[in-house]
Amino acid sequence: MKKILKQLFLGLLLTGITAWGVLALYYGDSMTSPWQTGFAVLFGLSGILALIDVLGLRWRFRYFWVHLTLFIIVLIAWLSIAPSNDRAWQQDVAKLAYATIEGDQVTLHNIRNFDYRSEFDYDPAYYDKTYNVSKLEEVELLAFYWMGPAIAHTILSFNFGEQGHLAVSIETRKELNEEYSTIKGFFRQYELMYIVADERDVIRLRTNFRNNPPEQGYLFKPTGGKENGRRLFLSYIEKINELYENPAFYNTLLDNCTVAIWERTWVNTEHLAFSWKILLSGYLPEYLYESKRLDQTLPFAELQQRAHINPLAKAAGDADDFSKRIRANYPPLD
Repeated sequence: MKKILKQLFLGLLLTGITAWGVLALYYGDSMTSPWQTGFAVLFGLSGILALIDVLGLRWRFRYFWVHLTLFIIVLIAWLSIAPSNDRAWQQDVAKLAYATIEGDQVTLHNIRNFDYRSEFDYDPAYYDKTYNVSKLEEVELLAFYWMGPAIAHTILSFNFGEQGHLAVSIETRKELNEEYSTIKGFFRQYELMYIVADERDVIRLRTNFRNNPPEQGYLFKPTGGKENGRRLFLSYIEKINELYENPAFYNTLLDNCTVAIWERTWVNTEHLAFSWKILLSGYLPEYLYESKRLDQTLPFAELQQRAHINPLAKAAGDADDFSKRIRANYPPLD
């Protein structure tokens, strides 16, 4: 019995490392090529031979160790893949934002503000703007859904009162002709990018122009205090400048739009405890409500209904007061 359990354990181990190695070789560094596909197939066949060796009638491990050695070589090669800021980028992620700081004055450079005619037809535009950190009034959470309740893209928007709102969307930085893939996001395929944008860009793109599939946007106002919000904003600024100088990889599970937000909140002692609802990002607003970080005077279903912004965003269009109009369901701050 002990021998059978050991064989089963080794069989599961082999299956796991072989599947990982096949995908790592297939995706390689950026675009897949025929030779990558060939190496992936050969590594898969090697895994099958090792599995036969381990689960065969005779108790032999010779090919198991050969395959394990090949896996270590693949792993070392994969770990050597380095992120870069110098690639042929898609136009919507071509410019990285960065910040300069003088006391409480933070100047954001390359704030994206595209003028959209459709999702893929737009006029690129950027601007610089200075914000006074001491004027930050609140941090708001936006969640955009397109494939059921479990998955959402989350964005933070920083409300500086009279100085306006600044949205930051954590995304993959895709190269020309590159599509997003959840699986590829595990294999060092995309650089990580903090898109600093005008709300008329990053929100309106999703509510007004994304149609395949359409996205439904919700705006929530978590509680937490101004000082916590200011520390969070400066944590974002630190990360934005870090990525400008030292690129990093996006990871579908460990460094995505929602986990990265949660990690940035570690600057505050009152940050949320970890929950599976952070990994399944669509449930983050519900988790905030359960943690009493959202308005408790309404049931969550009613709060979520009030938070829905698509009709408001469509009516606002590209109006200068777009940010005010999409918050029509919320009373103004004192």
